Amino acid sequence: MTYWAQLLHFYQPPTQTHEILHKVAEESYRPVIDVIRQHPNARLAVNMQGVLTELLLEHGLGDVVLGLKELAEKGQIEFVGSGKFHPILPLIPESERARSIVENAHTNGRAFGAAWKPRGFFPPEMCFSAEITPAIHSAGHEWVILSGVACPEEWPIDRVYRMPSNSSTVAVLFRDDVLSNRVSFRETDPGRFIDDLSKVGGSEEAYVITAMDAETYGHHIRDWEKEFLGAAFTLLEHHRAQGASKVRLALPSELLTLFPPGPTIEPYASSWSTTRDDIAAQNPYPLWKSPGNRLHELQWDYVDHCLDLVAVGRRYATTASSRKFSTLAQEKLQPALHSCQFWWASRRPMWDVSMVHRGFVLLNEVALYASKAIHEGSASETVKRNAAWRLAAANETRVEIERELIRSDGG
Repeated sequence: MTYWAQLLHFYQPPTQTHEILHKVAEESYRPVIDVIRQHPNARLAVNMQGVLTELLLEHGLGDVVLGLKELAEKGQIEFVGSGKFHPILPLIPESERARSIVENAHTNGRAFGAAWKPRGFFPPEMCFSAEITPAIHSAGHEWVILSGVACPEEWPIDRVYRMPSNSSTVAVLFRDDVLSNRVSFRETDPGRFIDDLSKVGGSEEAYVITAMDAETYGHHIRDWEKEFLGAAFTLLEHHRAQGASKVRLALPSELLTLFPPGPTIEPYASSWSTTRDDIAAQNPYPLWKSPGNRLHELQWDYVDHCLDLVAVGRRYATTASSRKFSTLAQEKLQPALHSCQFWWASRRPMWDVSMVHRGFVLLNEVALYASKAIHEGSASETVKRNAAWRLAAANETRVEIERELIRSDGG
């Protein structure tokens, strides 16, 4: 028997337009929810980024949120935690990392009520480093899902590895990248896929985990939610009715009780877009911070300027005016750290000038409000002078970023 646990990742960036949100909801989110409703035995995990929860509610698409809530209440889906605005957790400070996880839980807790009880955690883009596990574990999560490329030991199909976290350990579930990508790129069909799953453990019990963007179904691949997801559920129901079931659906959290714990390991720093060659080249996050990518270098340089200005502004926000602008800077910082602006700058092969610039505009607001907070606050003249130099350096970086975007080919 092979247990198939799958996770769907729902996300749109804070800069997404009203038109695209409606298009994705109509093509993907609503059809996926309908398919799961039509198959009461369906079981899967859902990562709902908090920013998307808010966007759906703000743009008149609350039925998507309600639909997922109802499925969770029926036990068909389990929610998992993440970072609210989809930041690359290993690349941001620990304080912002923890804040992102907590704010995601608060947003989704308000929207989903008692149905929101995540045991697992999805790092955005499955970007992982050992430094992020304490914040995940401290937030109460029992397991983390990572890309298969992060696995440093024998591939697990009958045990669940653990990884260190503070003075304890947390379970780690590895995505089968090969099988997941076959679905994501329409390189399989329900019959072949279920047959592949049935062979994983031979005559022994085993498990397989797949994970992909929810938008794969219907938005990236038209009608794929019916042609693959719904058809796979139907095929499994048919096998079960005939007493010939070799594959059973499971929630990822159920794997922790179905299979014994394995040894404690240390996964590689990586993402679900990282290759073995990237790991060997010490390039664990190639689509977000790749050595040799000049635009990535400039973007993260600007992020560092913003983080420094925000910290100084917060430290000296002792007047009403300075507190106002410090609060604005901190509120803008989390959405400004969303991953898409770096992804669209990767040229691997993704490249979109407007998406890069939309993210940069958010960072620019952070720098402005933080600098205003410092100017209005109780910092010494020396501190204010140093902050002014920092802002000047940020402005030079801004000009270089704009120059890179203007001179780039295409986009």
